Amino acid sequence: MTFLQTATDTVTRLHNGLGRLLTPLSGLPSLLIRLYLVPIFWMAGSNKYRHFDDTVAWFGNPEWGLGLPMPTLMAGLATATELAGAALLLVGLATRWIAVPLAVTMLVAATTVHWSFGWQAIADASAPFANARVDAAAEKLDAAKSILQEHGHYDWLTESGNFVILNNGIEFAATYFIMLLALIKMGGGRYVSIDDGLHRYMTRQRH
Repeated sequence: MTFLQTATDTVTRLHNGLGRLLTPLSGLPSLLIRLYLVPIFWMAGSNKYRHFDDTVAWFGNPEWGLGLPMPTLMAGLATATELAGAALLLVGLATRWIAVPLAVTMLVAATTVHWSFGWQAIADASAPFANARVDAAAEKLDAAKSILQEHGHYDWLTESGNFVILNNGIEFAATYFIMLLALIKMGGGRYVSIDDGLHRYMTRQRH
């Protein structure tokens, strides 16, 4: 056996051993992604529901809103998808099925709401993908800080965190979209998941 074959066999055994060692954790990524997304979609859906008339107006208005057709229906579907999605992700029920409309919602949000602002959610001229809007925001932020330092209680205003300018790019929507694609592939996982319990029950029934 050559050195290369020995090294390859050793790496393969280590790889397989690590895989067996990590098997109990195989459902953890699905659980963590689900729990990460639950409050995001619950808050988004709740805000739409509480201010539903404003949501409909924003969906339908072509001048300062999205200009979508059938805005009442579209707003209702978006609200229901986010609220139901948060509930189903929490308990791991129909995870793959609900991840699909949630991913579509994120794709629509990225292309209709955030696309024109570029990538960054928070304006940072030193970060990759900074555009002219982000570069201009840095100058405005410096001016705002200077004014507040001279005329305001700057230390008090910033003791909870630094000031930033919201760029409203696609960064967050794209991130959630990618996480939902992962759930479509992985499912709800084996932990705190009704999907997994149903799968185990149906497997026992077949045997």
